[in-house]
Amino acid sequence: MNSISPNLNIMIKACEKASKTIIRDFGEVENLQVSKKGPRDFVTKTDRRVESILIDELSKNRKNFSFITEENGIIKNNDQESIWIIDPIDGTTNFLHGIPHFAISVALKVENNLSSSIIFDPIKNEIFFAERNKGAYYNNQRIKVSKKNEIEECLFATNLEGVKFSNLNMRHSGCAALDLAYVGAGRYDGFFYNKLNIWDIAAGLLIIEEAGGVFNKVDYNMTKNIDVRASSDRIYKKMIENLENF
Repeated sequence: MNSISPNLNIMIKACEKASKTIIRDFGEVENLQVSKKGPRDFVTKTDRRVESILIDELSKNRKNFSFITEENGIIKNNDQESIWIIDPIDGTTNFLHGIPHFAISVALKVENNLSSSIIFDPIKNEIFFAERNKGAYYNNQRIKVSKKNEIEECLFATNLEGVKFSNLNMRHSGCAALDLAYVGAGRYDGFFYNKLNIWDIAAGLLIIEEAGGVFNKVDYNMTKNIDVRASSDRIYKKMIENLENF
């Protein structure tokens, strides 16, 4: 990519700083103090600390922007049309169990449209990012969605939450953000999840869109219980036909 916007540059630097805490604590995962906030949904000191770092770093450069975050909820500042959407660690359960598959997810919404996004996997040192009308990238290399045409050859990411399906090849990785990024990069061919939060999906949806993919209509003003179907336009219809009660 020849150049990135000041906003994306700020996002990358904030994620790089926050990732140091994640890497350090992941190495001592057994010593983390964990509190349970809901079924299969845990909050760790690392989660809160990483989110605090991200908010601080993003606020230093964009003092008036508002936030939607997993841990702190909605933070309204003077500019309520420019909103950072943050998931400090998507894949917390993986993190807690020592499974190296989780990511920081940050998106910028401006006037109800996603403008920039980043999904940063600190353990594998993989960065997926996108900007509106500038394409999607993996570690500075342009990415595109899968070119497969046959549904039988495809691999799909899903959380199996309330989804009925037929004979699709599926994986449930425990990290929606990386699943979406992998669709954008052509690693997965499609994605069908139910009951997601906006901070789980905002960054990944822009990556998929800028990588040439398609997805169902999503209201970016919603924060919870969002259903998402995403893939290349080559197989989208076939994927939907294989999902019952869509």
